[in-house]
Amino acid sequence: MATLTPADDLRAVPAVARDGRVRHPAALLRTALGAAAIVLLLLLVQYAHGTAGGLDADVTGGTAVLPGPTVRLAAACSATALLLVPLAFAVDRLLRRAGRQVADGVLAAVVAYALSVALDLAFGGVGALTHPSPGDVGRTDPVYGHLAPVLAFMTAVGTAGLPRWRTALTGTVAAAGLTGLLTGYATPMSVALALLVGWTAAHAVGWTVGEPTREPTELQLWAALHSAGARPDTLRRVGPCHYLATQDGGRPDLDVRLLDRRARATGLPHHLWQLLRLRTAPRPPGLRSLRAGLEHQTLLAHAAAAAGVRTPEPLVVTELGPDAALVAYRHLPGRSLRELPEDALTDEVLTDAWEQLRLLQRRSIAHRALTPDTVRVGPDGRVQLVDLAAGEIAAGELLLSLDVAGMLTVLGLRSGARRAVDTAVAVLGPAAVGTALPLLQPIALPRETREALGAQPELAAAIRAEVLRWRPQAEVEPVRLERLRPRTLATVAAGVAGGYVLLQTLFGAGTASFRAVSEADPFWLAMAVLAAVASYLTATLGFVGFVPERIGFGRALAAQTAGSFVKLVSPGGVGGVALNTRFLQCSGIPTAQALSSVGASQLLGLALHMLQLAFFTTLLGFSPEAGPQAEPLLRPLWLAVALGVVAVLVPTALAVPWLRRRIVGLLRPLRAEVLPRLLDLLQQPGKLAAGVAGQLLVSVSFVVCLYCCALAVGAHPGFSAVAVVFLAGNAAGSAAPTPGGMGLVEGLLTTGLEDTGGMDQGPAFAAVMLFRLLTLLLPVLPGWLAFGWLQRRRAL
Repeated sequence: MATLTPADDLRAVPAVARDGRVRHPAALLRTALGAAAIVLLLLLVQYAHGTAGGLDADVTGGTAVLPGPTVRLAAACSATALLLVPLAFAVDRLLRRAGRQVADGVLAAVVAYALSVALDLAFGGVGALTHPSPGDVGRTDPVYGHLAPVLAFMTAVGTAGLPRWRTALTGTVAAAGLTGLLTGYATPMSVALALLVGWTAAHAVGWTVGEPTREPTELQLWAALHSAGARPDTLRRVGPCHYLATQDGGRPDLDVRLLDRRARATGLPHHLWQLLRLRTAPRPPGLRSLRAGLEHQTLLAHAAAAAGVRTPEPLVVTELGPDAALVAYRHLPGRSLRELPEDALTDEVLTDAWEQLRLLQRRSIAHRALTPDTVRVGPDGRVQLVDLAAGEIAAGELLLSLDVAGMLTVLGLRSGARRAVDTAVAVLGPAAVGTALPLLQPIALPRETREALGAQPELAAAIRAEVLRWRPQAEVEPVRLERLRPRTLATVAAGVAGGYVLLQTLFGAGTASFRAVSEADPFWLAMAVLAAVASYLTATLGFVGFVPERIGFGRALAAQTAGSFVKLVSPGGVGGVALNTRFLQCSGIPTAQALSSVGASQLLGLALHMLQLAFFTTLLGFSPEAGPQAEPLLRPLWLAVALGVVAVLVPTALAVPWLRRRIVGLLRPLRAEVLPRLLDLLQQPGKLAAGVAGQLLVSVSFVVCLYCCALAVGAHPGFSAVAVVFLAGNAAGSAAPTPGGMGLVEGLLTTGLEDTGGMDQGPAFAAVMLFRLLTLLLPVLPGWLAFGWLQRRRAL
């Protein structure tokens, strides 16, 4: 460790700071924001070119009345300033030994120029970005390229703490953009695009190569402490951004904490994720300015000390330039609870810890970072609370209760649940301790405490039991602290994926859908809509009928409606099975019974589906309704081949021992769970009949919907032909890995209506697209709303 003593001649110690670079997440966020703004601007000029072009015309018409010589003189002056201001700024920075920042600025200017050239080549023909240049010599550039490199250079170099240079930059860029508009060499959109390109390029370079940072040396810290009135005898580095200074003359030792850009950026992505996910997450230090963070730490430490809490008191607070500051606290020797031996952890120590927390809570101060390292015990056996930098003043009841939950966990990790709770009740009372039970959840604890709790997963349950022993009426239902759950993220991602598929379908092959709707017969279209709506009622009837327990029909209907959303964002029928199972679990039905009910309904539904297919196929064979051009979808040859394959494979599989064992293993859940569930349903024949009727009618509803869609577009296929086409196509499409069988189902239904229904290709495709619009695409929005409604009521 580096150490300075009075024997060192301060003039002989090299004052060279530790140079480095830090990738500040704020630069990445600004880059993403700038890129999004550029994309939005390009979309605006592409799809709202009338508005953008009108703005350009208004500006051109307004500048036409200005005197030409004055405009040209202003343009010459602004062009000169646009060259001289960055050059003077670079010279000034070089003289102040900021060569690395100047190099970053040059790189950012090169990147901004390259982006401008690329955008010029890509969008040279966009009218809202360009117009005829003065003198009718070609057209202006889509990016007013003079501005982007200059803005990128000065932004990358940095003008923080330099108000004069910032003012000069703002005035120069504004004058250059305005004169570009006045002289006709730029459009409003090209100026805006140039500013966005320059700003985005600067922050992109700042994130890619890192922003230069200089950590002050021990000599600079020594000098800062001397200038603030401290008299350090030695200064020793004990950790990252942490120094220990001993003073002469009997003065107290100092814990010196350094605040710089590197320390503020460390862990910022995790802090941002916590802020996004938790309602109780502390504000990340990197989102505060250096001065704001300095003031927050100092004020919090003074408030805690004034409350009588044993915590390090700040003695020296000073800035070390625009990028660093230090806070020197009175050093309190001691050991953390993690280091304390078992025999030293007495009931008096535990009680003192709760007394310190009570003093904080009496002044509405929240610590917010109680861990086994922030609760310390001094040589005199008294407890100290350290590292209050993440705390809050004037904290609410929620944050104060979080501290109680945190202290219960921290003390319970070392002393056990009973001693931790008993001493807490003795100091705070059973009511105050009981309010912490809903917050006693790992996500509410600091990371270090949560990691320590992972080694004792039974501790939380033991603490709850001990608190309930003192206060049986305490609320134990966990409070929702998550602002954004992973399940919510999955729902949003599924919604985005479903919306993308919806838009791709509507605008890819969806022209026929819109044409089919606009030209469809209103009566048959209404009948098709009613049949599509009826399919959800019949599906609910078929679902409820296979559940012996009583469940609400309304919520079951909402679950089936939500299935239209889940079906679009999950392959095959997996999503519907999972949703129904989860719905039954949340309705209080055990998992085994829930899976059995869903499995029974799926199994019987498949059997009924095959029976309906066989029935309508037989009926179609004896009916001339398909027309002379129709061909049977299930030809006798193919049917004979399929039956022959099955007749050969089944005995062969049963004859091979390992295949037989495999088949028996696969059928064991059917015999052990599904069949007993069906036997339970046999004792409720009314429910079973409703379930069978629902499974039959849901297929009939879809057949009627497809038949009405065909009639709505002017075709007249036979009902049996449409039934065979749908039942066969839907069975084959359910095996497709795409959401809702998309792609395969449309092709099979269209081909089936042509071959079996005797329809022409155009009407067949229009009928199928109209059918899929009513049964797959349009129900997505109500399905998403039903999904969210069930989630809010904890029914999913």
